[in-house]
Amino acid sequence: MDKVWLQHYPTGIPATIEDQAQQYSSLLDVFEQSCTEFAQRTAYISMGKRMSYRELSTNAMALASWLQSAGIKKGDRVALMMPNMLQYPISLYGVLRSGATIINTNPLYTARELRHQLQDSGAETIIIAENFAHVLQEILHETPIKRVIVTSVGDCLGSFKGWLVNQVVRHIKKGVPAWSLPGAISFKTVLAKGRTRPPSPVTLTHDDIACLQYTGGTTGVAKGAILTHGNLVSNLSQALSWIRPYLKEGQIDCVVTALPLYHIFAFTANLLVFLRLGAENLLIINARDIPAMIKDMSKLRFTAITGVNTLFNAMLNNAEFRKLDFSSLRFTLGGGMAVQEVVAKRWLEATGKPLAQAYGLTETSPAATINPLDKLEFTGSIGLPVPSTDIRIRDEDQNDLPLGETGELCIRGPQVTPGYWQRPDETAKAFDRDGFLRTGDIGYMDEQGYVFLLDRKKDMILVSGFNVYPNEVEAVAAQHPDIIEAAAVGVPDEKAGEVVKLYVISRNPELTEKDVIAFCRKNLTGYKTPRMVEFREDLPRTNVGKILRRELRP
Repeated sequence: MDKVWLQHYPTGIPATIEDQAQQYSSLLDVFEQSCTEFAQRTAYISMGKRMSYRELSTNAMALASWLQSAGIKKGDRVALMMPNMLQYPISLYGVLRSGATIINTNPLYTARELRHQLQDSGAETIIIAENFAHVLQEILHETPIKRVIVTSVGDCLGSFKGWLVNQVVRHIKKGVPAWSLPGAISFKTVLAKGRTRPPSPVTLTHDDIACLQYTGGTTGVAKGAILTHGNLVSNLSQALSWIRPYLKEGQIDCVVTALPLYHIFAFTANLLVFLRLGAENLLIINARDIPAMIKDMSKLRFTAITGVNTLFNAMLNNAEFRKLDFSSLRFTLGGGMAVQEVVAKRWLEATGKPLAQAYGLTETSPAATINPLDKLEFTGSIGLPVPSTDIRIRDEDQNDLPLGETGELCIRGPQVTPGYWQRPDETAKAFDRDGFLRTGDIGYMDEQGYVFLLDRKKDMILVSGFNVYPNEVEAVAAQHPDIIEAAAVGVPDEKAGEVVKLYVISRNPELTEKDVIAFCRKNLTGYKTPRMVEFREDLPRTNVGKILRRELRP
């Protein structure tokens, strides 16, 4: 890294990370070391149920054994489609233990979105919560899926409690729509069968693919960012180096995990980092139920919280939140979307600890920059580059700009993806000639090495930390028989940061905003669905007819 930036790291943060990353041959190595070292400790807590590191290892080994017996081999892809429950970490480490690659799948996907991801990844196996099995049922015949493992919310909560929870979810809350997947096998049956013999050893290296993390594309088609074991081990090591000065020697940490684990932020920051620390991980199955989450938090001495601005704001607006005991809280990390100054100030006032803003992308595993975790002053900066990460601010011709000048943020480091799954064209467009990832974000770096974001070069919309690509929304809207053309942009929203607004040229004067939104909702996940629709006779265009979205943004 350039010497002008290295001098600005907080005391104790190393300049390079390669030696630390080499301690682990793969994520599987991290998992096995942690489960051996912390066998007696609690690894995960969900709905009052505690699972130890030993139990985590035993269950993951059983799953790996069954997968191998079913024909799964090194490099095969296995999709995981479930919320934050105990089955997720078991499945993650079980799949890795089998040698396969993880396909993290949003459980709120529509049938169209799920079909694309399964087809594109070539996944032949899926582990899915029964709450979402009806979606898979719609498109199963159009995918390469050969093996379906279905799990219920209560499967890992114990016999009686698990049965009771399942009854409530299915029959009282009506949370499981009717589904039929002939040949599907239950998660509990898989574990029982897998326990009859140990899995075969698998050798994984930094070059092997750990997961395909899907993100939007300029063409409106989601693409899989390849994250290798080396990428994720490096980012794990970078994050550990950053937070260690803020941890208390001898204290068993407890992190609150409300963000979905299928999202790269929680996947690395919560699941991987705190696994290696031997910490307790409180899994929040439904982060929208703020009262239930706060009730769970009140039972623990939590030391860390990660989240997005909307989550922190919702917590602060709950009267019970301020009654919590924050004496053990060491740090709070915000990412996924911009942290608002008013929220950061209220958080400091309520908890006594600053809300540190971080920045990253799916393609960077994700951490690229983080603020010092004890910095009380909120400046709006996204922080300093994490160890062994080169940051450049560049102009359109890929020339480096001086400190203080505005340009595109470009990143190079061991955590950066080697490219996109089976998309060499997209990979080529994403990188500069010297290997720097072009983020599409516009900003500058000050003389202290802090990075500030000003705007996005891309038209991407950021809704509560989730990327929404206008082309995908527009492509769905264009399928409506009454819509001639559509343009999607992001508009400011107090809660979500941004929401989608759709501009429409219609051939039918009777078409309403409600009609358009309802049509989009059938084919798009909730956060991608337009919140508002404006009808126009025409849309602003370039001289060759391309729609100018920037002129539609407020």
